[in-house]
Amino acid sequence: MAIPYVKYCGASSQEDVQCMSQSRADAIGFIFAPSKRQVNPDHVKQWLKQTKCNKDVVGVFVNESSETVCEITRLIPLDIVQLHGDETTEEAKIIKQQTGATVWKVFHHEPDLREMLERMTEFAPFVDGFLIDAKGKGARGGTGTSFAWEAVPSYVQHAKRLSKTCVIAGGVTPASINELLAYGPEAIDLSSGIEENGKKSRSKIKALEERMLNDVHISK
Repeated sequence: MAIPYVKYCGASSQEDVQCMSQSRADAIGFIFAPSKRQVNPDHVKQWLKQTKCNKDVVGVFVNESSETVCEITRLIPLDIVQLHGDETTEEAKIIKQQTGATVWKVFHHEPDLREMLERMTEFAPFVDGFLIDAKGKGARGGTGTSFAWEAVPSYVQHAKRLSKTCVIAGGVTPASINELLAYGPEAIDLSSGIEENGKKSRSKIKALEERMLNDVHISK
């Protein structure tokens, strides 16, 4: 079993960026939508410059105008644009064309898998990947709750058929990572699962990464 692509999301300070940059993560994410983790693009640019981060940089947007997404993508710049709202295929297409960045569309898991897979197929021509998150009341993500991970293989296999990336988010923690890995995700996204008192935790990140490495070693 290969180690999944790992994204740590919700960096909201220079300290968070430093912590995540020194980890084994492949990407770090910043939230530019209303949220307790919302950040200023100018601050993000400065944090990354001071840290000399060599990770993929992801920007999370919720129903934002394509003009604003493009402006922030150029400013920082972003490697990946994550659309976490109710964006249409046309909006995703425009953002993909105008930014030139990798685009991920977020879907919140529903029990009706057929409908979920149809939505992935609908967006496939306009995006590079999908992020499947838990559905939370009044929040788009970062709630620390998971969905029924038995559905993960269906999402991953369908994304592969579409030649797209599939990222799994929601309720992933050092304690639950091995359970999730058993379902074969190719990419995972964590935010609250690696936090302590609202800040990214080096100890939680270390525990998560050790368990991931041990799981991969055991599986081999």
